[in-house]
Amino acid sequence: MEEQILLSYVVPHDDFTRAGEASSDVKAKLKMLGADPAVVRKVAIAMYEGEINMVIHAKGGKIEVEISPEKVKMILADVGPGIPDIELAMKAGYSTAPDEVRSLGFGAGMGLPNMKKYSDDMKIETELGVGTTITMIVNM
Repeated sequence: MEEQILLSYVVPHDDFTRAGEASSDVKAKLKMLGADPAVVRKVAIAMYEGEINMVIHAKGGKIEVEISPEKVKMILADVGPGIPDIELAMKAGYSTAPDEVRSLGFGAGMGLPNMKKYSDDMKIETELGVGTTITMIVNM
């Protein structure tokens, strides 16, 4: 792969039937490009966790993915409530997911910790009442 590939996805609000479509598509494209299976796995997990968070906590959003020979950069921007306490939200097991979401098997409080664990670099920008943008990088 010599050039950069740009992908864009819209994540609908509160639609668990479509949650994961974007991360599955990126995973398939990386496999098709012959990316290292370890990179494919990290990207798929990190992006899926972010995608699910957008469905659970935000009013949906947009994911931009840049694939280059050096890295995969994922920018997840939502129009949600923002994260009041990032440090607390990063603690494994902490969740603000409602009971109906937990009854579906989501909301265990591992989203942000897994996003950090499976990306080589992660930056969170959040504004209460406006939304959150998370940028993750996985090196090739």
